[in-house]
Amino acid sequence: MASIVAVLRKKPNKQGEYPLAVRVTKERKSSYIYTGQYVLEKHWDEKLKRIKKSHPNSRRLNNLLAKKISEANENLLELETTQPFSSAKTIKEQVKGNYGSKSFFKLSETYLHELKLQGKHNRVSAETPLINRFREFNKGDITFREINESLLRKYQAYLSSTRKVTDRTIINHLIPIRTLYNRAITDGLVDRKYYPFGKGKIVIKFPETTKLGLDEEEVKQLEGLSLKTGSPAWHAKNVWLFCFYLAGMRVSDALRIKWTDVENGRLYYSMGKNNKADSLKLPPKAIQIINLYEPSDNDISPTIFPELRMTDLRNRDLTQKRIKNADRKFNTHLKNIAKEIGLTKPLKMHIARHTFGNISGDRIPIQMLQKLYRHTVVTTTIGYQSNFKHKDADEALNQTVGF
Repeated sequence: MASIVAVLRKKPNKQGEYPLAVRVTKERKSSYIYTGQYVLEKHWDEKLKRIKKSHPNSRRLNNLLAKKISEANENLLELETTQPFSSAKTIKEQVKGNYGSKSFFKLSETYLHELKLQGKHNRVSAETPLINRFREFNKGDITFREINESLLRKYQAYLSSTRKVTDRTIINHLIPIRTLYNRAITDGLVDRKYYPFGKGKIVIKFPETTKLGLDEEEVKQLEGLSLKTGSPAWHAKNVWLFCFYLAGMRVSDALRIKWTDVENGRLYYSMGKNNKADSLKLPPKAIQIINLYEPSDNDISPTIFPELRMTDLRNRDLTQKRIKNADRKFNTHLKNIAKEIGLTKPLKMHIARHTFGNISGDRIPIQMLQKLYRHTVVTTTIGYQSNFKHKDADEALNQTVGF
């Protein structure tokens, strides 16, 4: 067990006054937490570890020392429970009484930096504004102990009333808070008993949503639409169809595909979201689109589609930024295309994935869909595909009321 005691350090300032500090000792190793206050040595009672009454501000300084020691002991007890083998230095960081390593936003900076180093730029891009929104709500930093059910319910009300967001978006804002709280528990920054999530507390449950995909006739309409060759709309249509033909490939993966990834009619690539590598035999329709972008003899561009041709793909920040800009432009043109063909459903890049799920329906075994979607576990595929499998329910309903 570590010990905490008030001490007068032995290195005076220019005025000959000595600093008041709290000493943390464990296994004969000590660390010091300074109070910022100085007194003359004659005013220090070494035996009682307190300021003598002869000092004009003895009561105020002794109260300050008592408060610091009380806060330190409370935090030390929590740390000894969660991390009994902590060093004196670790204990010092924990018992300072200020935010230090217990700060939610200090830990969030570390968390986002680690995601960036791991190349998970999509998550950094998605979660950074959500964390910043929580900072705006709190008007500054906050400890994990202060993040309780009451605060989170106020935050949900704040998002609903001031941001006018959907229930799904509110849940999205809570997810990084839960992630960081779990990380703080693992790192011993807060006791699990303060965890504000779970049964009877703040429950994170996504509201059910309907995923709309195009049907076969609507895809044929899109395929048959004549657009000026080389125009932005023509290009957006090509990229959308290419993604659809490759089982709803994500646009971020499609734009990264290089000419060297295609060999003997097969595509070899790793999916950016989970780095799962595989190969697919390119459908004839996908090959037709690729042929539209065949480079000239003077063109040594590595990627098939032009968005990343002048980008160093090792620069992940720049690559992700250009992908986001391209996705935004594609969606603008796809919206206009939808109007032109009289499509009432939304037409965006991610709808290509929903469309593949909708058309595949019950035709493809779930294990094969898992492989095509590059899902790590089959339960993810089952949950995703359940949005599009309506045949059994439709037939059951018709058999009941079709008299």
